[in-house]
Amino acid sequence: MQITLNGEPREVAEGTRMAELVETLSLTGQRFAVEVNAELVPRSRFAEHQLSPNDKVEIIQAVGGG
Repeated sequence: MQITLNGEPREVAEGTRMAELVETLSLTGQRFAVEVNAELVPRSRFAEHQLSPNDKVEIIQAVGGG
């Protein structure tokens, strides 16, 4: 199925959960926030949040500085 990830079309398998997408993108253990269709998805719900066709996913990584 197709989703939009950070403004770019991306194919993912039917039934993909947010936790699986995060793992595919090698983001496990990093600091970031996720919105799906302009709604924040808490990290605690990644394992249960299933993506749907045409979802608009935005992943914003935290960048440290000083």
